[in-house]
Amino acid sequence: MNATVPRRIKARLGRLSLARQMLALQVVVVGVTVAGGIMLAAFQTRDLLVDEAARTAGATAVSVAASPSVLDALDDPDPSAALQPYAERVRLEAGLDFITIMSTAGLRYTHPDPGRIGGRFLGNTAPALAGTTFTETYTGTLGPSVRAVTPVRDAGGRVRALVSAGITIEKISAQLRERVVGAVLTGALGLSAGTAGTYLVSARLRRQTHGMRSAELSRMYEYHNAILHAVREGLLLLDGEHRLTLSNDGARELLGLPAGAEGLHVADLGLPPSLAESLDSGEDRADEIHLTGDRVLVVSCAVVRSGSRSLGTVVTLRDHTELQALTGQLDAERGFAESLRSAAHEAANRLHTVVTLVELGRGEQAVAFATAELRAAQQLTDRVVGAVREPVLAALLLGKTAEAAERGVELRIDPESELDDVTLDARDLVTILGNLIDNAVEAATGGAPPAVVSVRLRGDDGVFLFRVTDSGPGLGPEAAEEAFRRGWTTKGDGRGLGLAMVAQAVRRLRGTVEVARAGEGTVFSVRLPLPDAAPGSGRDEP
Repeated sequence: MNATVPRRIKARLGRLSLARQMLALQVVVVGVTVAGGIMLAAFQTRDLLVDEAARTAGATAVSVAASPSVLDALDDPDPSAALQPYAERVRLEAGLDFITIMSTAGLRYTHPDPGRIGGRFLGNTAPALAGTTFTETYTGTLGPSVRAVTPVRDAGGRVRALVSAGITIEKISAQLRERVVGAVLTGALGLSAGTAGTYLVSARLRRQTHGMRSAELSRMYEYHNAILHAVREGLLLLDGEHRLTLSNDGARELLGLPAGAEGLHVADLGLPPSLAESLDSGEDRADEIHLTGDRVLVVSCAVVRSGSRSLGTVVTLRDHTELQALTGQLDAERGFAESLRSAAHEAANRLHTVVTLVELGRGEQAVAFATAELRAAQQLTDRVVGAVREPVLAALLLGKTAEAAERGVELRIDPESELDDVTLDARDLVTILGNLIDNAVEAATGGAPPAVVSVRLRGDDGVFLFRVTDSGPGLGPEAAEEAFRRGWTTKGDGRGLGLAMVAQAVRRLRGTVEVARAGEGTVFSVRLPLPDAAPGSGRDEP
């Protein structure tokens, strides 16, 4: 039975929301504290009242015993006639319940009840007869009382009589009740104020916890914690001052966050400047692309607000590195397909020309025209394949040559180019060379004619060299420094990503990239270390 009661109480508490449990707990704590305080105050007040009664009785008894009129009255045949009025007057003024003047034998000369005059004093008198003033609690004719007894001495120091003064316990208890009532009223007021304050706090807690019970909150925390660590996407929670309060495993892996990063400002997390600026902006952002050392991240920020006040920011991170690489390859394949379409269109035009020449009876001219076209195409293929024996890059150059020709740009392969198979990631090579050629073609179309892009590829002494030169208007020193920043573009639309991808791929391959002026145009030079020294031509790079 005794073990069942706590279980029932626990079950009932479990059905209450966390706010109501907190309210009940705090009301009990405040109630017990106030009740304990009142009880402690009552005990202390009782002791103080008893001490105060003893001091008052002792001081009054000593004062009466020292009065000359008392000694004079003791010599009269009827001492009570003079001492009774005097004792009652002093008693009323001192607020005592009795003042008894008696002989050394204990016979009363005075008493609040005149009918008890002449009777024997009830209590101890031995210490007073010995000349000592003392106090005690004793039950006399008026009930239990706190009393003091002191001797009355004559001029020679001889004890002539005794004086006893006291306050009944009933009167002390009445004073105690008055003070306890005041303390209870004060405690009740404090309990009411504490309960009201606790209710307001609990109401706010109930709003913040949506009225959920502690078990539900615990379960929700476990679920959320499991979800945070289970999702592959990165998640960051920032407070109102843009300090990191939470990061899941995905975010720590994607951003390379240091141990103990929680509590740091986003500017101190070692993030790329553009990403740190976005997180520190305090604005909603959707699907922004940012580059870290070796990743392409899609970042979204959602600001959490309460009214007009910002509580923090929720940041999601998605890794698009592989997707971006596949997109680049898809763009390259699309370019190849477009080049093939254009070539097929041109071939159809030339075929119609050859057929028409044959129908007109000009066979020799038809053969000469067809032979010249085949020779030009074969020369381009031979020049590219002969210089670049890396199949992926050779295919890329052939496609980019046709694509550049469509835009009125001549793509030239430097005669000094010579490159065998390399053991570098083909996707990174396509990203680097493809984006450099695309930017060079774009720049060349904005320059003075003729529009020319020159590409040089060499593999010497364990170093793979890309060099792409255009005939465009060129880049100034400031633009050259900013060229590889995400969002930079000569179009000024803030969407530039190609050169930033180049820089990222170069870093991933532990290479270097340089930008310089080449006449009126720009030259981009990329040097990549080869894992194994690729056989070169044996010639020094001019």
